[in-house]
Amino acid sequence: MGEASTARPQPALLFIALLAALLAISGCSREITVRGSIPDPEDVETIEPGVSTRSDVARLLGSPSTVSSFRDRTWYYIGQKQTKFAFLAPDILERSVLVVRFDDLDTVEESKLLTLEDGRYVELVSRETPTEGREFGLLEQLLGNIGRFETPETGAPL
Repeated sequence: MGEASTARPQPALLFIALLAALLAISGCSREITVRGSIPDPEDVETIEPGVSTRSDVARLLGSPSTVSSFRDRTWYYIGQKQTKFAFLAPDILERSVLVVRFDDLDTVEESKLLTLEDGRYVELVSRETPTEGREFGLLEQLLGNIGRFETPETGAPL
């Protein structure tokens, strides 16, 4: 009778398996992205209420992310830095909203920097708003317009 042999993996197969594992892990690295405009804190400190003008702020920080809807007296610079790992939900590392309000003479009235800690969680409601009218079934939706339209030439139903 022969001896029981122990199967040893070939060095080449072991190397290929190790290489494949390393490639798979490297594909799942954390990705850090910056969205919007995160102003430099030193630039924000140079904005002085009552002294700085709208053109000073635009020269210093660039165009705002958004402007208030009424009378465009408030500019918002919104930015966020987040990290994401593979398919998981992103983690927010940093968020800032710089609010700059101007008076009627285009001079800075107030400048306020809001961060992630200033944010509040808003719980969404899953209710639906009812609409007037009746609900159509599947067949009514598919066949509901048959005979409703007229040909342009004769005026007869299609």
